[in-house]
Amino acid sequence: MTAALLYSSYMPLEGVNGTLEGSLWARDTQGLFTADTDSARMRVGVIGLGSMGQNHTRILAETGHLAGVSDVLTGIAKAVGAKYSVAYHTDYRQMLREDIDAVVVVTPTHTHDKIARAAFGMGKHVLLEKPMTGSPKKLKALSELAEREGLVLAGGFTERHNPVVSFVKKSLQAGEYGGLITAATRRVSSLPTRIRDVGVIMDLGVHDIDVVQHVVDRPARAVYALGGKGKGMKYEDHANILIDFKGDANGFVEVNWLTPMKVRKMALTCSKNFVEADYMDQSALVCSSSFKPFETGNLFNVPLEFDLRRIALKKEEPLRRELMDFMAAAEKGKPPLVTGESAVETLRIAEAALKSLLQGRKVALA
Repeated sequence: MTAALLYSSYMPLEGVNGTLEGSLWARDTQGLFTADTDSARMRVGVIGLGSMGQNHTRILAETGHLAGVSDVLTGIAKAVGAKYSVAYHTDYRQMLREDIDAVVVVTPTHTHDKIARAAFGMGKHVLLEKPMTGSPKKLKALSELAEREGLVLAGGFTERHNPVVSFVKKSLQAGEYGGLITAATRRVSSLPTRIRDVGVIMDLGVHDIDVVQHVVDRPARAVYALGGKGKGMKYEDHANILIDFKGDANGFVEVNWLTPMKVRKMALTCSKNFVEADYMDQSALVCSSSFKPFETGNLFNVPLEFDLRRIALKKEEPLRRELMDFMAAAEKGKPPLVTGESAVETLRIAEAALKSLLQGRKVALA
């Protein structure tokens, strides 16, 4: 057996000091905008201060871009504002009138469309957390509105900013793994207390639907889903989603709120290698094997030669990468990594999965 342990600080910035057209923002090798904390100071407000909103707030404060916060709960808004020494509001419309360049919207799904439209109406760029309205029709209209206004709409599909996702996509595009046959993901964990208005597909599954369609990089033709909901659940709490892409590749997403173990992984079955990527460790295991001569009468002891390579990437916080990409795209007037248009495709697949789950049949995508 041949094994190698490799460590990589994958994806350095292109160019010395990351300069780009006079700006301190630069794109890395996967097209993400990145920047040092000494770069141009966009002023960003955060709307919605639940768990995810407070993580956005923390990073924006650490990088010197936080300009204000808003939450309908006065106590939370006041406490977070005091913690980071920024203005706080209980009405997001008040914050939109302040001297800020952009907002991050981290509110319940049913409020996404209204708040994003209000922000665009005030000339603010928007990073909209998943599931970005939960409706491909609404999101398409939002994306078109942003384009007409000359503003950036970025999607909060954080996993696409994970360094290991960038690594395997680049390697796949370079032909290192051979042709892609299946891209499969597993995202399971216990039921969260923070989700109230969507099921597991729109909460967790959209991350992996987004990653799969990003890695496969082909239009989806049809979706078939199995799953259900436990006793007392309003929405589905487990689902297995099969995606038929144009060409020869398939996608598979397993997602649930039932397993008392947090797993976040993606596996690529390819013609040259089997690749397993761990989102949490930010590592990839690249495997292949070959048969050695053996006796046909003894299939229990078949000699195999294995080639196993583990690539451990330099760990980076995907949410930080997402925010830096958003702010730089807004400053430069360039598309972010997750555009509204690409997010529409993710929601089309998720919506088809919910329809398939309800109707018990394969759902074709136009």
